[in-house]
Amino acid sequence: MKKVFYKIISVLMAFVVVSTIMSFTLDIHYCGNSLIDFSFFSKAESCGMEADSYRNQLSKPCQNPSIDKKSCCSDQKIVKEGGDDLKLAVNNLIFEQQTFVATFFYTYVNLFEGLDENIVPFKDYSPPFIERDVQILYETYLI
Repeated sequence: MKKVFYKIISVLMAFVVVSTIMSFTLDIHYCGNSLIDFSFFSKAESCGMEADSYRNQLSKPCQNPSIDKKSCCSDQKIVKEGGDDLKLAVNNLIFEQQTFVATFFYTYVNLFEGLDENIVPFKDYSPPFIERDVQILYETYLI
């Protein structure tokens, strides 16, 4: 259960990091007060009402030039810029920090190196000679 929890948390943290550095655009099209279409990363489709009112204005000359017909449609664009805060410059490290990083890396890599062969420290010694089994002789058994 603990491993599953850690995996879920790690995926969520990766999503948070990606969402903070990624930029996106939300394009929204309204007709009057109602939402018609919205789109991520591309232009939202229109309802076609602004094209009709534009054609009507071109085909019929305005009878009253002081009154302009406004389209009932409106577009709204929301842009979220991504941050570049996560980029760290490695060349700005001072000598002590570089020494620490190099030492840490060297010891961490060597931590997981295995031995070339299995070393048995008692292979040159023979086991002790048992004359008699004392537990059986005295009938003393551990239960």
